[in-house]
Amino acid sequence: MLPIIWRTSARDDLAHILRYIAQANPQAARRMRHLLEESVLPLSQHPYLYRSSERVPGLRELVAHPNYLVLYRVAATRIEVVNVVHARREFPAPPGLD
Repeated sequence: MLPIIWRTSARDDLAHILRYIAQANPQAARRMRHLLEESVLPLSQHPYLYRSSERVPGLRELVAHPNYLVLYRVAATRIEVVNVVHARREFPAPPGLD
């Protein structure tokens, strides 16, 4: 099992998404946080479960929700969650090299 590391860029993306949702519905923001954070857990045992990104080389795309993608990288010793983006966002997204 590989550990899952959320990079600062992904945590920032998540915080921005949740603040936006919470403006209209705080309970929905809590549910979305749970959904997005839980969606990456299977990657620990199955890191290649989702397809390679055609938009951002070197990353893989997990469709965590119809509106949100989790972009991640499989490294030798861990899974790095790099970005969380709205599905309609223009790509390529910055790779979150922090």
